[in-house]
Amino acid sequence: MEAEMERVIENFLKYVKIDTESAEGSASTPSTQKQHDLAEALASQLEGMGAEEIVYDRERCYVYASIPASEGCADAPVLGLIAHMDTSPAASGAGVKPRIIEGYDGKDIVLNEEKQIVMRTEDFPELASYAGKRLVVTDGTTLLGADDKAGVAEIMAAAEYLLQHKEIIHGKIRIGFTPDEEIGSGADYFDVKLFGADYAYTVDGGRLGELEYENFNGAGAKVTVNGRSVHPGEAKGKMRNAILMAQEFQSMLPQSEAPAHTCGYEGFYHLDSLKGTVEKAEAEYIIRDHDRKKFEKRKETFRQIGNYLNGKYGEGTFEINLEDSYYNMKEIIEKHMHLVENAKAAMEELGVEPIVVPIRGGTDGARLSFMGLPCPNLCTGGQNFHGRFEYACADDMEKIVEVLVRIAEKYAK
Repeated sequence: MEAEMERVIENFLKYVKIDTESAEGSASTPSTQKQHDLAEALASQLEGMGAEEIVYDRERCYVYASIPASEGCADAPVLGLIAHMDTSPAASGAGVKPRIIEGYDGKDIVLNEEKQIVMRTEDFPELASYAGKRLVVTDGTTLLGADDKAGVAEIMAAAEYLLQHKEIIHGKIRIGFTPDEEIGSGADYFDVKLFGADYAYTVDGGRLGELEYENFNGAGAKVTVNGRSVHPGEAKGKMRNAILMAQEFQSMLPQSEAPAHTCGYEGFYHLDSLKGTVEKAEAEYIIRDHDRKKFEKRKETFRQIGNYLNGKYGEGTFEINLEDSYYNMKEIIEKHMHLVENAKAAMEELGVEPIVVPIRGGTDGARLSFMGLPCPNLCTGGQNFHGRFEYACADDMEKIVEVLVRIAEKYAK
């Protein structure tokens, strides 16, 4: 697979240079038109490699394609491989300048000598485990885009390999690329019926070996505080400062249950933004928990605090709006555990240790699982997503292409 291994890195370096940053608050799908630049390139590349049933949704920016089943495997389950094309708006995705560090020495990495941007092993101790491998890094001024262009590149390389090597026996493979996953909208217009897969994997995880079939239950909360503005010189007994009241709301949440103090299966309340004036303030939160009952209790905590403060300051002072984003796909995947077992077996056969961990977030796969397409998540080989210290291990990306091919073989049986 040597040529295909070179292809995955070649693909990746090309894709990350295409700016596909999505945008919170956009009323359109895709949220940014520039995501079409990658979608169009992928559709063209799929056509060039001989994929079939290529559909490029030019309105919504979804790309679908097929790798036909091997002779005699027409009745095998149809397997999907899915990745998202957008990058997080948490850091700039424009002007990405990737470079490969050959034979990484395990020490601090100077990303940008001019600006003295250094990725330090003291801050990222896991770097030591990559000594001797090839790392793809940024110049420290943008994110890299491994989330999820590493997954896109790996799926494309695996597809090309299967199309060129007819001796590999597999069922029909469906490929899907989505926009706007980073803003929670990747599955909004995903056509599950058109996709036509029985099962699928998103390729959107982290370090080599990660395999995830549990994710947070997620909700968004908007707390609107209605205050009263009065000239500060005459404010005694009259002013009601909405900003300070919003801070009071925040102070009533358990401070130990913020993202910076939680890990593993621990849920959290996260204040994502706070803006306003004396007259009106708006605080936006995300609420997360793996356990559905605890998740519902967390939402109830918001309502209770709002009710208490409305009792203190007057009805209508606090408006609480809660909206569920996605649910834990575990309750769906548990009915189809062959997806987990086959992925684990494929990794083990290729010398990769499976690392089954819960996702402390969500993926397209979580929503797709509840839309009728059971869809756990596979690793991509990337680390430190959503920031300028993001990197990907080229050697691990090559191994993941092999894992995808091996999983495809398993569903031919």
